[in-house]
Parts: sequence; structure tokens; C-alpha cells
Amino acid sequence: MYIPPAFREDELSALHETIRAARLCNFVTATDEGPVATPLPLFLDPTEGPYGTLYGHLARANPQWKLAAIGETMALFMGPDAYITPSWYATKHETGKVVPTWNYLAVHAYGPAEFFEDDERLLDVVTRLTRLHEEPHTDPWAVGDAPEDFIRAQLRGIVGLRMPITRLEGKRKMSQNRNAADRAGVASGLAASDRTSDRTAATLIPVTA
Repeated sequence: MYIPPAFREDELSALHETIRAARLCNFVTATDEGPVATPLPLFLDPTEGPYGTLYGHLARANPQWKLAAIGETMALFMGPDAYITPSWYATKHETGKVVPTWNYLAVHAYGPAEFFEDDERLLDVVTRLTRLHEEPHTDPWAVGDAPEDFIRAQLRGIVGLRMPITRLEGKRKMSQNRNAADRAGVASGLAASDRTSDRTAATLIPVTA
């Protein structure tokens, strides 16, 4: 990922927060048949390895897990993003020398992909993944709510994924390269948007000098 110095994010806690908040990633492998990508919900275990380890599962029918990966695999996580109109810049009214751009958060995780079929490991992964996403609900569903034989049958339709992260790249492009007046204009414009993602992005604009 191309990352100009002004937009580089190296803080591990911030990178992990973007991964957790993204919920869904694109899991990408390079193979002899070309690049292959699958949208996957993964969860991060920050205690495994220097950068953490990602876990999830794929459908057994998905050919990606059977295709030998060339080099590292990638998990691409996107945070809030927003179109930035030049009309929000104070500089537009001063010089007119402005163009549109896009603000966004992105984290690319790299590492080897380890696939597994062991029932107990699969059950652990789906239980942890389910608990993570059910926790905010007032009446959370648990894997144990379904009949055990039904769950065991469902497990036969998936394969597990473990991806120890060997390196992380983070990009936080939130108008840091603009002056204070332009950043304030962007924050104000995004905050007034009807789009939830725009309003979230507004909170990430550094409005102080």
C-alpha cells in the first residue's frame, strides 16, 4: 500500500482498533491461477505473536483454501471513508487551487494462511466469532443454543483459518496535509452529512493545529 509519511499509522493499538472496528475484511491470496479474494469476518487475538493473530473460517466449497498461496496472504481492513469536496476548504475561496479527494482508514495485515479441519478448533473459532458479534445484542444468540448434532453438521461445511500476522501497514488519511482552516471545514461538512460513515469520519479529522 502506498503510504505518504503524513498518513502513516504505526501505532499497534490504533492498527488493532481499525481491524476490530472493520468487522469484515477481504482475505486475499496470490495463486498460480491468479489472485483470489473472499470477504470474511475475522477476529483478532492480540496475545498471539508480536502483531496478533487472525482467526476465521471459509466455506469448505470455497476453492481458495485448496489453492497454494504464493508468498504471504493479505487481510485488507477498511475503516470509515468519505468523499471530500473542495467546497469545504477555506483555500477554495482564497486561491481556488484545490481538488477533490477521499479520506479513509485502511490496515493491511500480512502473514501465512493456516487452514484446519479439526472439529474442536473449528467449534472454538465459531464460538468466539459468534460471541464477539452477538455481545452487543440485548438477547444474544450463542452457539450452544442450537442442537449439538446440528452444529457438528454445520462444522463439516467449513474449514478454519489461522493467520499469524507478520507485518501490518496502516494508512490514516484524514486531511492531515491540509491547513487548520481546511481541516475545520472538512470536519464541519462531514458532520452535517446524511451518511453515517461521513459523520464517523468527521470525528477523525484533526481539527487542532
